[in-house]
Amino acid sequence: MIQKTVASSAIPEARDPSLASLDDVIRVVGLHKHYDRVAAVRGVDFAVKRGEVFGLIGPDGAGKTTTFHILGGVMEATTGDVKVLGQPPRDARLMIGYLTQQFSLYLDLSIDENLRYVSGLRQVPDRQFSERREKYLRLMNLENFGDRLAGELSGGMKQKLALCCALISQPQVLLLDEPTTGVDPVSRREFWDVLAALASEEGVTIVVATPYLDEAERCNRIGLMYDGQIQQIGTPAELRNSLGLYRLEVHTLQLQAAEQVLTEASESGSIADVQTFGDRLDVLVNDPQIGEAEVRELFQQHHLQAATIDLAEPTLENVFVTRLRQQGSAPQSLAFPRSRGGNRDVTKNSSSDFAIYSHNLNRNFGSFQAVKNVNVEVRYGEIFGLLGANGAGKTTTIKMLCGLLPESSGDISLGGERGNLRSSELRRRIGYMSQKFTLYDDLTILQNLEFYSGIYGVPRRLRREKIDWVIATCGLEGRETLITGQLPGGWKQRVAFGASVMHEPDILFLDEPTSGVDPLARRQFWKLINDFARNGTAILVTTHYLEEAEQCNRMSFMVAGEIVTEGSPSQIKASQPGQLIEVITDQTQAASNLLKQQMESWRVSIFADRLHVVVDDPDRDIPNLRSRLDAANLTVHSLRPIPFSLEDAFIGVVQRSAHATPKEPQPS
Repeated sequence: MIQKTVASSAIPEARDPSLASLDDVIRVVGLHKHYDRVAAVRGVDFAVKRGEVFGLIGPDGAGKTTTFHILGGVMEATTGDVKVLGQPPRDARLMIGYLTQQFSLYLDLSIDENLRYVSGLRQVPDRQFSERREKYLRLMNLENFGDRLAGELSGGMKQKLALCCALISQPQVLLLDEPTTGVDPVSRREFWDVLAALASEEGVTIVVATPYLDEAERCNRIGLMYDGQIQQIGTPAELRNSLGLYRLEVHTLQLQAAEQVLTEASESGSIADVQTFGDRLDVLVNDPQIGEAEVRELFQQHHLQAATIDLAEPTLENVFVTRLRQQGSAPQSLAFPRSRGGNRDVTKNSSSDFAIYSHNLNRNFGSFQAVKNVNVEVRYGEIFGLLGANGAGKTTTIKMLCGLLPESSGDISLGGERGNLRSSELRRRIGYMSQKFTLYDDLTILQNLEFYSGIYGVPRRLRREKIDWVIATCGLEGRETLITGQLPGGWKQRVAFGASVMHEPDILFLDEPTSGVDPLARRQFWKLINDFARNGTAILVTTHYLEEAEQCNRMSFMVAGEIVTEGSPSQIKASQPGQLIEVITDQTQAASNLLKQQMESWRVSIFADRLHVVVDDPDRDIPNLRSRLDAANLTVHSLRPIPFSLEDAFIGVVQRSAHATPKEPQPS
């Protein structure tokens, strides 16, 4: 039986209580911004102190970027009082570093040339430039790549360079608008460790927007923003406790039937929400004991196999989705208008029975081997995740598997076809959403969808219904004539997904489909992906968001072109060596610096007011960990084992593989 924990029902006030403080570096009171008759920001209040990391979290169109523009001094408020370092933002701009959503580096200049150009704009003296260049490139692990062109860097290295450019003038305030979108988990974690060091050691005040709620866990405080207003402010722990709900992880072999039964029960009783995550269900309940009993009773009533049920802490995504639902902003859940049946049943094991199959697949670019002996097997009705850091070879592998790039060697079978993977007949059975947005920016949404429905051979009598479904699912009714290039990134991704599935593909390739998409829309994406899989579509997906990778039935991790591990999410987490330890101390940054001197740096990571530390031998290493901190006069408030997340597992696998065979980072 699971144990009940205490959760507070108190909801932090949307008005920030720290506004009364005199030592606020950023102070926003009654902020409004109108574009003609459209109110983008409507009465926002918050304050941020020196050395604080403050997260601004919300769905696409919530008003976050407008707020950043005003804080950065590049846009004036309609009304309200906004002060940065005691001045109007326009007057404080030389003390502000600002990373916008759009990548702003010069791709045809080297790392050093980009840095020197920005330092010239900021009037940084040569001596200070040399000192800061060395300092920040070393901090970002870029010191050996000064002459490499920015356009040849991986996504993670580009974002690190962009941060170096923002820091070269040593600003007192950093504004980061979705700085890690499209960046792999290893680079994202390194990026956030740098932010923690800047805030703690140099007193830099940081305001960051991110669609990744596992990143938001690393902020000191968070403001949840929706419809131009901040609805709630608090620490991650306060926001989770305010939810007043508990999360049950339900493992069963009958996921689809169990989800349907529990979802129907969520309309009454103690069950508040149900979501599929690959090989388990996440069930939010009002009371853990009553909720567990209700789940077990429902399983028995509907003759479902007994389930394993574990109590877990609610996530920030649970908070985010629940609060937005309470605001009435949940997207429509519309059934896909199918014109033919699905539910294929493929149980044999020969290569011809797999929807996607490769054996010893290789790809060389000159002397560089990008893909090495990769084996992939994906059945109809299965969601398979291909995960890896930037430059690991994922996109190259996908392009070979779907016939867009010839393999150097190896065997490929796609939909039973082993010869011509570019035949028009096979093309009509495949859907492909590429990593780079592939719709036409100078066409309207409607024109793009009409074009792709024609390319994919959707019968004319069905096109209108399919297009209407895409527009309604994306929440774009009445906006069909908007030019696609003017849409926010998250909306573009939704339209691109709709375009890739209108023809009901047998096989679907999704290369980072939810990059930059907010959590509520991401949940809708995965509900649709699961629906297609249940109707027999074989799906191969890549993602840098490891929490959503839990939705996959099976997955492989790629490192430097090779598959290094494979299994279900639960199998991969359970197979991790050692133990993950959560450490809460009175000086988080000092504790991190100390432990990184004695351990591999990837084993230690800061999550707001606590550390995550990976040890190999808990019986030996946990006492040593405590004694090291005690010897440095760092008070330990809590030190406890916690389960590996899929991201923790991914980083451990990747780093162990990389350290076993060190390689220079490759361009993407």
